[in-house]
Amino acid sequence: MDNGTVLTMRGISISFPGVKALNRVNFTLREGEIHALMGENGAGKSTLIKVLTGVYAKDEGTIEIAGIPGHITIHSPQEAQRLGISTVYQEITLCPNLTVAENMYIGRGKGMGVPWKKMYREAGALLDSLGIPARPRQLLKTCSLAVQQMVAIARAVDTQCKVLILDEPTSSLDDREVEMLFGLMRDLKARGVGIIFVTHFLDQVYAVSDRITVLRNGELVGEFETAMLPKVELVSKMMGKELEGLADVAPKRDAEEEQAKVYYQAEGLSSTESKPFDFRIREGEVNGFTGLLGSGRSECVRTIFAADRVTGGRVTVEDKPVTINKPIKAMRNGIGYLPEDRKRDGIVADLSVRENIILALQVMKGFFHPFSRKKAEAFADEYIKTLDIKTASTDTPIGSLSGGNQQKVILARWLLTHPRYLILDEPTRGIDIGTKTEIQRLILKLSQETGMSITFISSEIEEMLRTCSRLIVMRDRNIVGELTGDELTQDHVMYTIAGGGN
Repeated sequence: MDNGTVLTMRGISISFPGVKALNRVNFTLREGEIHALMGENGAGKSTLIKVLTGVYAKDEGTIEIAGIPGHITIHSPQEAQRLGISTVYQEITLCPNLTVAENMYIGRGKGMGVPWKKMYREAGALLDSLGIPARPRQLLKTCSLAVQQMVAIARAVDTQCKVLILDEPTSSLDDREVEMLFGLMRDLKARGVGIIFVTHFLDQVYAVSDRITVLRNGELVGEFETAMLPKVELVSKMMGKELEGLADVAPKRDAEEEQAKVYYQAEGLSSTESKPFDFRIREGEVNGFTGLLGSGRSECVRTIFAADRVTGGRVTVEDKPVTINKPIKAMRNGIGYLPEDRKRDGIVADLSVRENIILALQVMKGFFHPFSRKKAEAFADEYIKTLDIKTASTDTPIGSLSGGNQQKVILARWLLTHPRYLILDEPTRGIDIGTKTEIQRLILKLSQETGMSITFISSEIEEMLRTCSRLIVMRDRNIVGELTGDELTQDHVMYTIAGGGN
């Protein structure tokens, strides 16, 4: 191992049934370095971290840690911690009902007695040395999220960690809190701690990291010095798209669509998960939110549908002011929403295809006024035929269908409500090429033939360009651009995501 290197991972491979999650990935962390681990969803970041922390056993490859002779195998998170590897996750895993000091030292005492005075004294000294604005006897739940994250980091640092893994530590923090956390990270860097920083926020990567390792589809794209890698090149490497010679495959906006009436408009709309934003969509328009994973695109559409608690803003539907603070109110204003995670938020796995299809319409009608079996069967049969859903019968549990057919059932659910405005968040993720094409054609058909307004979100830029006539570009939970017409190219999209190529 080179002098100054605290961690070396070489040729790391791991497979799950039918999936090569990591394929001969290399990663190096140096002493006193903040190293960003970047990649889109499914790139292999979490898997690599889980191999390093002993959650997963690698199939191939070697791991070396400074001060420990030879190659090592890590069998558990507890063993990783003993080897000097500590992890602080996005979701804080401390005890809010205990004091700050108790959280810092919980599980580390020996015997029956607790040396309370010594614990509080040492906790206070550590908090002061790291500049953490908390008191040892203060209940953790009275601290801000940022301070709770910093307490979790202090706990990790006090176990003499050589490698500190920060997994999305800033996702719930505001700008001031992020700066507090960055101050602590820089302090630990100066003390020689090697930090692996996992985040989706580009600006934060460039604000605090020294190096960037990019993974894509379970493989290493490369390691780069942050100062030498322009943002637009980072975006290109994460997405696997070169920026030269890309064809403009965007549909052109026509004058008729430009003059169409605005169906839905929001000003300063915000929720517990999204910053205030402005948005509009015209009748018959297909627009989309685009940006890297974590940019805020899903949070925006969840706010429109009131799937997250709305905290502010003004909304009009067909030029009339409305209050949409619950999903049922969105539905009654003609809005449908197919969520990003069909397993968690979409299907009800134990219910039949028929029951899943009629679910949204039944909610609108009220469960005290159920549809007759005959009418429910007719609804289900109609959309099974329209969308070519492959199922043995309407009684088949939806959980036994393929992912593509599950997605079609959820789409049928919302089409049955005859929405005027339909939000589709990743409707083609994890399904085959043929079904993707079917859904894309259906989107364009609905907008052109029925005048339905549609917001479409996809991680695949080519898919967005084939279906959308206007793209709202997001970065770090802010809208940073709006592209139409000749601007609808992959080059423009990626340059805008990256902030003009800086």
